[in-house]
Amino acid sequence: MLTVLLLLSVSFFGTGFAGLYLNWGLRAPGGGKELLFTVPKGVSTTWVAAELHRQGIIRSPGSFRFYSYLHNFDKKIVSGTYRLSSDMPVPVIFELLTRGRQVSVRFTIPEGLTLDEIALRLERQGIVRREDFLRAAAEGRFAYPFLPKGLKGPARLEGYLFPDTYEVFPGISAAEIIDRMLRRFAAVAEEIDLAAGAARQGLSLHQAVTLASLVEREAKLATERPLIAGVLYNRLRRGMLLQVDATVEYALGEHRERILYRDLEVDSPYNTYRVHGLPPGPIAAPGKASLLAVIHPQQTDYLYYVAKPDGSHAFARTLTEHNANKQRYQPRP
Repeated sequence: MLTVLLLLSVSFFGTGFAGLYLNWGLRAPGGGKELLFTVPKGVSTTWVAAELHRQGIIRSPGSFRFYSYLHNFDKKIVSGTYRLSSDMPVPVIFELLTRGRQVSVRFTIPEGLTLDEIALRLERQGIVRREDFLRAAAEGRFAYPFLPKGLKGPARLEGYLFPDTYEVFPGISAAEIIDRMLRRFAAVAEEIDLAAGAARQGLSLHQAVTLASLVEREAKLATERPLIAGVLYNRLRRGMLLQVDATVEYALGEHRERILYRDLEVDSPYNTYRVHGLPPGPIAAPGKASLLAVIHPQQTDYLYYVAKPDGSHAFARTLTEHNANKQRYQPRP
């Protein structure tokens, strides 16, 4: 009889201890740690449990696996990327993983887009509405020292929303996206020492970004960016009109397959066929390569270039050479 009682006591206390351990293992570790956790396709619950434990999101892989078995969650975890926290208990984590409630969205902004084109792209990808993005750009308070003081509304952000791939959470506001892109610009500017590089060329940081935006829109080949930057510097230093077609498009507010002579007469401070020097601000968002081209231009005596059908350019030192290149590569109908 004593033996039976002893076995029952051990069983009771063992079961109680296991229950306490399971309960402890299902509770959140705490500490406020957050991370984007990616579940690859085809992985097991054991793999997920081990990874979550390794990254400090759960207390016990065993409790995680037992809970999964108890609720028949094996093979029900949906692959994808999730925002998880060490403040989430295991049941909450399973709620996300088994219902596929992914909380991160990735989008890419290519080089050379205007602010309005960025807004339209974000709307088409379902990130934010175009009008909300443009309103935030115009009215938001973004305390970055590199933003120009003289430009108002969205124009002050033109060129500074850095083109890159971003990962955000659904429901993110337009202002938060803009801030992310401005922070990325700040990081790249610091990495390449943009302010010092611009100063060596006799430019302010804003002027360098403006010039880089022209290079971005003009150069189709990466190898030609420093060369085109050099041509634009040569024209600036000689007091010549820059005559960049992309600035005319920006002044017109739309892309043109071909710039007509009447387009060159548009009355705008951005029209470099009429106004000497750089435009008031960038005409698009330059990438890192174009920013580097402006602070490290290729030194030549070229003053002209014309686009070839393959996207490359023919460069010339004199107007006579340039006209010959135009006749060769861009004959008028």
